[in-house]
Amino acid sequence: MGCRRTDCLAKPLSGLFEKLGSCVGSYPFFFLVIPLILSAALGGGFTFLKDREDNDLERQFTPRKGPSKAARAFVRENFPNNDSMFSEDRLYDKGNFASLIAVPTNGSNVLANPAFEDILRLNNEILNITVDYGRLRFNELCVKANGECVSNVILEIIRANEIDQSTNTIYPEHSYGSSLVFLGFVLGGVITDANSSVISAQAVKLFYYLESKESLAEASKLWLRAFKALLSTETDDKYIDVSYYTSKSKQEEIDSHTTDGFPLFLITYTSAITLSVISCLRTDNVRNKMWVAVFGVLSSGLAILSSFGLLLYFGVPFVITVANCPFLILGIGLNNMFIMVSDWQHTNVNDPVPKRMAHSYKEAIMSITITALTDVFKFFIGYMSDFPSVQSFCLYTGTSIIFCYIYTITFFGAFLALNGKREASNRHWLTCMKIPSDNSPSHPKIYNICCVGGGYDKYTGAEKKQPASNFFKVYFGPFLNKPWVKGGVIFLYVVYLAASIYGCTQVQQGIELHDLAEDNSHVTRFNLKDREYFTDYGPNVMVIVSEEFPYWDKTNRNQLLACIDDFKKLPFVDEDVSISWLHSYLSYGQERHLNLDDKEFFLKNLTEFFDLFPFFKQDVNLTGNAIYASRFFIQTFNMTNSIMEMQMLEGLKTTAGRCRATSLLFYNRAFIFLDQYGVVVSSTIKNVSVFTAVMLVISLLLIPNPLYSLWVSLSIGSVTAGVTGFMALWNVSLDSISMIVFTVCIGFTVDFSAHVAYAFVSSKKSNPDDKAVEALSNLGYPILQGALSTILGVTALAVSTFHTFRTFFKIFFLVMLFGMVHGIIFTPVILTLFTCRSEKNVKECKNETFHVSKL
Repeated sequence: MGCRRTDCLAKPLSGLFEKLGSCVGSYPFFFLVIPLILSAALGGGFTFLKDREDNDLERQFTPRKGPSKAARAFVRENFPNNDSMFSEDRLYDKGNFASLIAVPTNGSNVLANPAFEDILRLNNEILNITVDYGRLRFNELCVKANGECVSNVILEIIRANEIDQSTNTIYPEHSYGSSLVFLGFVLGGVITDANSSVISAQAVKLFYYLESKESLAEASKLWLRAFKALLSTETDDKYIDVSYYTSKSKQEEIDSHTTDGFPLFLITYTSAITLSVISCLRTDNVRNKMWVAVFGVLSSGLAILSSFGLLLYFGVPFVITVANCPFLILGIGLNNMFIMVSDWQHTNVNDPVPKRMAHSYKEAIMSITITALTDVFKFFIGYMSDFPSVQSFCLYTGTSIIFCYIYTITFFGAFLALNGKREASNRHWLTCMKIPSDNSPSHPKIYNICCVGGGYDKYTGAEKKQPASNFFKVYFGPFLNKPWVKGGVIFLYVVYLAASIYGCTQVQQGIELHDLAEDNSHVTRFNLKDREYFTDYGPNVMVIVSEEFPYWDKTNRNQLLACIDDFKKLPFVDEDVSISWLHSYLSYGQERHLNLDDKEFFLKNLTEFFDLFPFFKQDVNLTGNAIYASRFFIQTFNMTNSIMEMQMLEGLKTTAGRCRATSLLFYNRAFIFLDQYGVVVSSTIKNVSVFTAVMLVISLLLIPNPLYSLWVSLSIGSVTAGVTGFMALWNVSLDSISMIVFTVCIGFTVDFSAHVAYAFVSSKKSNPDDKAVEALSNLGYPILQGALSTILGVTALAVSTFHTFRTFFKIFFLVMLFGMVHGIIFTPVILTLFTCRSEKNVKECKNETFHVSKL
C-alpha cells in the first residue's frame, strides 16, 4: 500500500512544465515584458484604494450572521429609540457620545477633594465647549429625557452628599429623587461599608451623549472633535489622570492601521532583498546570483501590484487585515525563488539554456505547483469564513498567490534564463563583460578575485555545491540518519506535540477592540483603565419576549416570571439589580387593587401606568389589543475576561432555551462583538479540516506515493497544533486576526513538507536514508533560506505600535519555525521510517505491505 503510485497527473504535468521551461528559455524577453505590462495596467487599480477602504469595526470584525445581529434587528423594529426619553440601557447601538475616566494621580479617593474639584472643573469646561461659531454648546446637542439634558448624575449625587453630610452614596444602586440610579458603570474600584455606603472609589467615568438627528450630525461631529482636542491638550490636572474616548475613536484608530502598514512593508521588502541577495552571493563572478535574488523579490512585488490592482478595479473592499498579505506573498515568492535557483544549479552548465530551463521546470515547478494549488484552495476555502475581514484577506491573498505562481514561471523564469545566457557566455555578473574562467599567474591577485569566474564541477557538470548545500549532504543528512538521532528526533517530536496540546488547552478566545488601536492611543489607554476599574459589573442585558404573549393570563404570566427568575439566578447576574415593567406594573396594580388578570382591564390600566412611568413604555410593543413583544433587563457582573464573557453568553443561551412559556431573546449592543466566541473555534476547525481533506486529494494526485501524501496532510495538523499551543503560551488570543494567520499556517506547512516529500519520493536512490540525504541536499538550504529570510524580514512587524501586526509577527514566526523544523528534521526522519528499503521490498509493497525501518 505504502509504495503504490497514485500520481496520475504528475507525469503529464512534468512533461508540460518541461516544455514550458524550454519555451521560456528560448524566448525569455517575451515572458519578461508581458508581466511588466500587465502589472502596470493592473496597478492602476490602486487609484481606487481610498474609495475601497472599509475598516468598519462591526461590518468587518464581527460574524456576518451572528445571533446578536438578528436580535438587534428585532429590538430596532419593536423598540425604536425614543429621542425625548433617552435611556442608555435601552440603546440598541452604541450611540453618539464621548466619555472620560478620571483616576487620582496619588491613588487616593477620587470622590474627595482635591481630585473631585479637578473633575468638576473639567466637566464644566466640557459642558462649555462651543461649535458652529459659538452658537451651539453641549446643552443644545445633548440627548434629553423629560425635556432636559441627561447629565452625569454621579456628580450631582456627590455634591449633594458634600452639602448634606448625613446622607451617603449607596452602591451599586442609589436612590436619587424619585428613581434608583445604577452606579456600577460610573464608579470603579469602590470600597463600601456593611451598609453598602461608599467609603472611597478609585475611578469615575463620565458620559456625554449627543443627539443623533440628521440636522445636528455635523455639529455633533465638530463637538466630538473639540472634546478630543480639549482632553488631548489638558495638562493642568494636577490631581487626576484622565483617559478619554469618543464613539468615533476606534474607527479612527483602525483607519490609521493602513498607513502604519506601508512603512513596515517597505522595511520588510528592503530586509528581504538584502537577505536574499546575501544568500545568493557567490565568490564566482559568473555564477553570482545577486540579480536573480533581486528579480525574485521583484516578482513577488509585481504579483501584489497586479492582484491588488485587479481586485480594487472590481471594487473588493480593502480591509486592514489585507495589509498583512504582502508579507505572506513575499515569503511564498522567496521560497519559490530559492527552489528554482537550487534546481537550476543542479543542471549541466554546458547544456543550452532552453535545456537547462526544461530540466529546472520539470523538477522545481512541479513542487511549486503542489504548494500553489493547495495555497489557492486554502484561501478560497477561507473565503467562506463568517468574518468579512477574513474573507477580504483570503480573496486578496488567494488572488496574489495565483499571480505569484504565474510570475514565478514567467517573469522570474525569464530572468533566470537571461541570467543563464550570461553565464553561458562566461560574462561578469556586474559588467556583463566576458572574463576568463581560470586564474592567470600573470594577472594581479585582485584581478583574479574580481575578474575571473565560470568554474563548475567537472565530474557532474553542474555548478559547484555551495557550502550550505554540502553541509546538508555531507554532515546534516548522514547525521540525521543515525539510529540514535532518529530516536532522539521522534522523542523531540513527542515532546513538541505534548507541549502543543497543553498550550491548546490554554487558548484564550476573542479580540479586545482596543487591540485594533495603537498601543499608546487614547483608545487603548481608556479601554485599559476601563478593564482595570470597571469590571465589577458587565453588560446590562435585555431579555426579550419575542412573540405575542397573554401577560394577563395568570398561569402563563407566572411561567414567564419564573423564566425571568431563572435568569436572575445565574451566577454572573446580580439578582438585586434589574428593570422589569411587568413587576412594576403588577406592584402598581396591587397598590391600587386593580384586576390585572383580565385582558381588558390589563390593557386599559397599562396606558395609565405608562403615563406615570414613561420609560417603561419603551419596553412594550403594544399595538391595538395585543402585546407583540416586551423586554426586561438584568445586570451581569464580574466580567473580568473573555472566559467569563463566553460563560455568560452560554448561560444566557441555555436559560433562554429552557423557557417553555414563550420564545426569548437576549441582547446587549456589546454582544455584536462577543458573537465571535461562538464562531472562531468552529470556523478554524472547519477550515483546517476541509483544507486537510483537499490537500490529501491534491497530494495523492501529484505526489507519487499515498503514504507520503498522508504525512503531508497530517503535518498540517501537526504544525497547526504547535502554532495554536505556543501562541497561547505567547499570550496570543484566538480571534478573527489570528484566524487569518492560521490560514497562513496551513499554507506554509504544506510548502515545506510537500517540497521535501516530493523530492524524497522522486529520488532515484533505492535506500530511504539515501533518499533523505538527497532531498536535504537539494532542498535543505532553499528551505532554510526561505524560512530565515521571511522570519528576519517580518521582524520589522515586531516593533509595530499596533497589536495586529505584532500578532502577525508572532504567529508567522511560529509558522516558519515549526514549518522549517518539520521540513528538514521531522519529515525526512518519518519518511525514512515508513519507506521501502530496496527494489525487492518495493515488489513486496505492491502486495499491500510496507517495511518500517528499525531505529
